[in-house]
Amino acid sequence: MKILNLPIAEEEVRALAAGDVVYITGELVTGRDRVHERVVKEKKMPGISLKNGAVFHAGPIVTGDKGNYKTVAVGPTTSMRMEAFEADFIAATGVRIIIGKGGMGQKTAAACQKYGAVHLMFAGGAAVLAADKVVDTYGVEWEDLGMPEAMWLLRMKEFGPLVVSVDAKGGNLFEENKKIFNERKQIALEKLSDTGEIK
Repeated sequence: MKILNLPIAEEEVRALAAGDVVYITGELVTGRDRVHERVVKEKKMPGISLKNGAVFHAGPIVTGDKGNYKTVAVGPTTSMRMEAFEADFIAATGVRIIIGKGGMGQKTAAACQKYGAVHLMFAGGAAVLAADKVVDTYGVEWEDLGMPEAMWLLRMKEFGPLVVSVDAKGGNLFEENKKIFNERKQIALEKLSDTGEIK
């Protein structure tokens, strides 16, 4: 089992390849649309440094109050929602790992290659499994955004499995698979057109 410890060095991130399966131990933050907008559009930074850290595209359900928070569920949000902001977010914060559901586009992939970052995919529908890997919910930034949009500070232990969907070498698992599947689809359609049935 390959475990990545946070904070993480650039060279360790650049050694990862699309398709690798990893787990994460250490501190990460959640951040969805409003967090990205605040950093990129409003040019505001949180009170903690994200350099060499990780952001999880997720809107957790958290109970309790300051000093006694408990994360009940933390399911991934579709990462493509953040595509318009992610490259600038990476540049502004120095974050090395982005985690979410599905893949990301070419703008983010280019930023990952330039700055030394990766996108990791976590399966949708596994919010309770992810919450089981939260050993401490130790704080929150920008609570004014509301529970799902605030930046929650989570300490994780062996969070995963996570699949590298975008690496720092130009690899993009989803985009590459789309090409392969489209080629197979075209071949199947041509066979169907010629024979009336797919062989």
